[in-house]
Amino acid sequence: MVKQNLAIPVRKRMASSLDGPLLAALLITVTFWGSAFAGIRAGLRSYSPESVALLRYLTASLVLAGYAVVTRMSLPAWKDVPRIVLTGFLGFSFYNVVLNAGELQIEAGPASLIVASAPIYVALMAGIFYKERLRWVGWIGILVSFIGVAVISVEPGQNIHLTQAALLVLAAAISQSIYTVAQKPLLRRYTPLQFASYAIWAGTFFLLFFSPGLLAQVRQASLESTLAVIYMGIFPGAIGYACWSVVLARMPASRAGSFLYLVPAAAIVIAWLWLGEVPSWKAVLGGVLVLLGVIVVNVRGRSAPD
Repeated sequence: MVKQNLAIPVRKRMASSLDGPLLAALLITVTFWGSAFAGIRAGLRSYSPESVALLRYLTASLVLAGYAVVTRMSLPAWKDVPRIVLTGFLGFSFYNVVLNAGELQIEAGPASLIVASAPIYVALMAGIFYKERLRWVGWIGILVSFIGVAVISVEPGQNIHLTQAALLVLAAAISQSIYTVAQKPLLRRYTPLQFASYAIWAGTFFLLFFSPGLLAQVRQASLESTLAVIYMGIFPGAIGYACWSVVLARMPASRAGSFLYLVPAAAIVIAWLWLGEVPSWKAVLGGVLVLLGVIVVNVRGRSAPD
């Protein structure tokens, strides 16, 4: 028999205030996802983009499988499998493949800016499917955060054209948004860790298409690159996505999406500490704008009590 654990009642999960556990989940998500940018760069020194994605989520899948065995995690109901497979494919397989393909031909700054449009699509889709409304002040906050990411990401003289590569990165941003919004109904029936496990396993299954040649790359890779990819699988992967599901289980998607703008700001701080890359005044200014926009969305942007 399939058990559907509800660790937190649905009404209580939709918290309107940022209590301790919710703040912790947000902090862990933003910090680990921000660290993934430095980890990817370290991994790409020895691995292809596709192999980085596959090895990362194989690691995440094994970690979550171990947890599932120890805790005797139940399987999902058959009626939910199609949605879980779809979210796993969009959030992990499709997202990583098209983003990596796009970033082979487009500069990192414009690519980061295009990906940063995801919270806009999250807010729009949440409004359409879940009737979550932001006040006009909330949309201003989203715009301010987006401008902050632009200041961080785009260097003077860089242009963003709707080339095939840019469209691939845009497809990645949209797929990430669909992943965020589509999991909301499932989080009423499964715990965040259950859903994250199911989705990562589904996404990893499709990434197995890129398995030929992976073992050869592992043998030839530097230890630093391999450890970086394993780190991404455990922390930004398994733990980060589980915490993100905790956030979505307790917060409207339109508000939760605004916190994604903090990821590039966190990436700058982590690159400073990890890689010794001192942030420029541009990066500091952009980070301040990002933080200001997120505060506006969450303090003044709600149209009604959640």
